[in-house]
Amino acid sequence: MKLYGSMASPYVARVVMCARAKGLDLKPELPPGGLKSAEYLSMSPLGKMPVLDVDGACVAESEVICEYLEDAFPERTLRPSNPLDRARARLISRTLDLYVMAQSGPLFRQLNPATRNQAEVDAAIGALQKGLAHVEHFLGPGPYAVGKTLTSADCTLLPGISFLAIGLLPPFGVKSPVETLPRLGEWWSQMGEDPLCIQVREEFTVAYQQFMQARFGKPPGR
Repeated sequence: MKLYGSMASPYVARVVMCARAKGLDLKPELPPGGLKSAEYLSMSPLGKMPVLDVDGACVAESEVICEYLEDAFPERTLRPSNPLDRARARLISRTLDLYVMAQSGPLFRQLNPATRNQAEVDAAIGALQKGLAHVEHFLGPGPYAVGKTLTSADCTLLPGISFLAIGLLPPFGVKSPVETLPRLGEWWSQMGEDPLCIQVREEFTVAYQQFMQARFGKPPGR
């Protein structure tokens, strides 16, 4: 198997975390020729990362790739045993993708203070914070997102919240995406004690900072 993408992407980091939790050594490689190259588009016309190449058959979309890894390598499952808890794990991931991460594009396009549209920034941050409140609502009692062990929901949340906390929101003056959400804040603190979560968060942070340095020359300020 080959995983195409960059660790600077929270979606790629999600797949890497899922794979490592299952004992798989899956290291991301940059897409051949770039995201929009003919070679890469022949694998996935979406032109996005990640893509998983399984003996020439390609699987796109991070959530689908994680589901594939669960089906192909069920020995160390990241699915809760209880059907309702499995539904909760999927719901948390779905809520983060649709109602939180969907706002990252509009904010990313506003990183440059010289061309920033504050009304668009305020609207995106408001929608993002509303989405995080929805995530908070669906979290289990802990210490992990669903119960007492790491699940697929944590593999989605950890890179996503790291992206918000470390990269996306600070340039807009938002110190922490979880400071007003007690349960999500507890979960975030717990992730700081889990070795796998620490490892993925650190690798994502380094990769994201390197990406921003290459794109902007320095981290964009307020």
